[in-house]
Amino acid sequence: MDSNLIWVDFIDTLPVIACGCVLPIVFIWLETRRKINESRDRMQIVTTAIEKHPDMDVEELMKKISPKKKSLKEKLLSKLLWGCITSIVGIGLIIFGIFLTTQEIHMADDVQTSIGFGVILLAVGAAFIINYGVGKKMLAKELEAEENQLKKQA
Repeated sequence: MDSNLIWVDFIDTLPVIACGCVLPIVFIWLETRRKINESRDRMQIVTTAIEKHPDMDVEELMKKISPKKKSLKEKLLSKLLWGCITSIVGIGLIIFGIFLTTQEIHMADDVQTSIGFGVILLAVGAAFIINYGVGKKMLAKELEAEENQLKKQA
């Protein structure tokens, strides 16, 4: 086999390797680093506050500087958002695959890949949207109680 063909095949697979392997690892590493840095910053604030004011209530300070937790409503709405985004992208890929079949240039691999990824994204989006609907029904009482609690705090 020609060595130039091997290099061409390897270069063609580099974007796939980068997107499928390297990119997720980099995202996870960056997110982990961000959380570690936030935690380190909080600990520095607490230690500085304890050094300056030893009689300070540490638990109260930790509550003030810790990140706010998402409410049930925010979690459900983020599921709905991701469901809509993935569904729209999936539908777009399916339409793009159908568009490729109508062209005179028949790229069978590209058509199958586009439609395949489109169907997968559409299924993931539908799962998020179903999860939103089921969660909204099951957590209706908790959502209402959480809303009432927020109104009392304000």
